[in-house]
Amino acid sequence: MASKEMEKLLEHVYKDIDMFDFNGKNVPRIILDDRKFDDMMSKIQGKPISVNTNLNILQDGLGHVFVEITLDFSHGDIHEEFLIYANEFLEFFESLANTTMFALSPPNYSEVNQDKIFMVQLPKPEKAIEALDIIKNALIKKSN
Repeated sequence: MASKEMEKLLEHVYKDIDMFDFNGKNVPRIILDDRKFDDMMSKIQGKPISVNTNLNILQDGLGHVFVEITLDFSHGDIHEEFLIYANEFLEFFESLANTTMFALSPPNYSEVNQDKIFMVQLPKPEKAIEALDIIKNALIKKSN
């Protein structure tokens, strides 16, 4: 990957991600600002919903791995994309492969305020495991 392409990808990386404890398991979380989260929830509230989730892996063969997470909701005309630099957030993908789910929430989520979290179950859990394998293999190449 040319340095200009790398810089361009790094400019678009979504960094508001972390891990949180959900029923004793470390679950990856994508943090949305309060307004975006509330707008999203108002569009789908009270409806049976499914979320088509794709993990698109971009790598350069030199050990840099990006994962674009795309979400398409079955209601509300909601489409979201999050580009994550996997080299810096390996724990996020390890947890994703382990739990096969992740959360969307505003920054001030707490267990007391559980209506402010939306859990997404991966429709194809094997994709998270495959993504983790690709990320780990790329990181091994980079360290060699």
